[in-house]
Amino acid sequence: MDNIFIFIKILILLWSINLTPVLLAFFFEKKWDTPLDRGMLFIDGKPFLGNHKTTRGALGGIMAGILVGLVTGISLWVALLAGIMSMLGDMFNSFIKRRFRMLEGADFPVMDQFLEGAFPFVILAPAYALSFTSQFSLIIVFVISAYWGGLFLTRILRTKPFAGYSRKLRSKIRFREWRACETIDYPFHPIINIERTLYYHWFMKTVFRVAGLYEKGKKNALDLKLRKLRFEFDTLPRAFDNYTILFISDLHLDCMEGLTQKTQDIVEKLTPDLCIMGGDYRTESWGSFSKALFHLKNLLDHIQPRHGIYAVLGNHDCLEMVNPLKEKNVTFLVNDSTSIEKDGERIWIAGVDDPYYFEGQDLMETFDTIPDNNFTIFVAHTPGIYQETAAFAPQLYLCGHTHAGQIQLPYFGPVITHSNVPKKMVQGKWSYKGMQGYTSSGLGTSGIPVRFGCRGEVVLITLKRICKQIH
Repeated sequence: MDNIFIFIKILILLWSINLTPVLLAFFFEKKWDTPLDRGMLFIDGKPFLGNHKTTRGALGGIMAGILVGLVTGISLWVALLAGIMSMLGDMFNSFIKRRFRMLEGADFPVMDQFLEGAFPFVILAPAYALSFTSQFSLIIVFVISAYWGGLFLTRILRTKPFAGYSRKLRSKIRFREWRACETIDYPFHPIINIERTLYYHWFMKTVFRVAGLYEKGKKNALDLKLRKLRFEFDTLPRAFDNYTILFISDLHLDCMEGLTQKTQDIVEKLTPDLCIMGGDYRTESWGSFSKALFHLKNLLDHIQPRHGIYAVLGNHDCLEMVNPLKEKNVTFLVNDSTSIEKDGERIWIAGVDDPYYFEGQDLMETFDTIPDNNFTIFVAHTPGIYQETAAFAPQLYLCGHTHAGQIQLPYFGPVITHSNVPKKMVQGKWSYKGMQGYTSSGLGTSGIPVRFGCRGEVVLITLKRICKQIH
């Protein structure tokens, strides 16, 4: 029994040392990632270790060993030296890979795990009087488990999931995509998203039902409003005076029966010049999005703008939703921009990837092709990046995400908005440093299908040109 506990402690030690550099790279990305070899070349003219072996990772692995030692009762010096030896094994492996001209980050099955797991036994074997058989068994278990962990890292977090993938390949984003979008058929999917399931579908629904408010809240959620707005600009091209934009955000059409039909009844009476959708087409933040696509495609059949439909992604959405909606002539702006031409003049529509959950926005890339001093409408799922966006001076910022709280209390306002912005930006019109903005209360609901104190809305915006005032 004592041997089993020793084996478990050793494996936990090795796993922690091995995993820590990966976690540090995941969370901190380019921060403090100074290469250990400082760019030094070996006598063969190839990198000594390469940029993937960083001071941050090496020190992190060693510190992880010390901390695990303190928790598990492993001697401080044994844990420290084991961490150092493991990192030396990792470096030696990188040194070998560079000699064989292998790309940095490329797989070297078994060897990637073997040296990092075997080197520490120079310290661990005498410290615990481990036999050769025990050492061999521990190394085999470590190699197999670390190999499968590395496979997940390589095939999921460092690989583009499909051709035409439009985001920058970042481990943090890929993990969030995997959690939200690519585990639809995995039996453990509900487990890794269990906090949302328990909170919204069990706790919150129970609270509203017990209070006798659930059915009233659902009725409120279907009480949609057509909101007509007018925005005035002295920089608007003359050809776009009285130009109309249908703006719908946070559609969540699969959240409740009847929502799609209610929305169709509103939009089919409108003849906008342009349609912009502000993201969040699915109700859940994980699982299948097929039902949401079905409802959205049905709605799009009733929207016929003269100059097309443009859309951005929200925190509930998956990139895999983009291609099916192209069939409905929806153009997604994922850190991109496009111009709308009319009578020889033009305006620009710029849209970013979701800034809230996926944190995929790239404003430099988005505004890169827009000429200076051109009239620009900027679209993001959330108002949360208003300060950064103002530096690029768009005339109008359209967003949603907050649902206007979805539940508002008298005299207090929205209870939860999931957005760290001034209260005036949570819903309705606002302005910041000459940039006008509008935060929609959204169409559907998220989490629980109820509304109190605010209504879902379809927004019809009219752009109006005014004469510049001369003082």
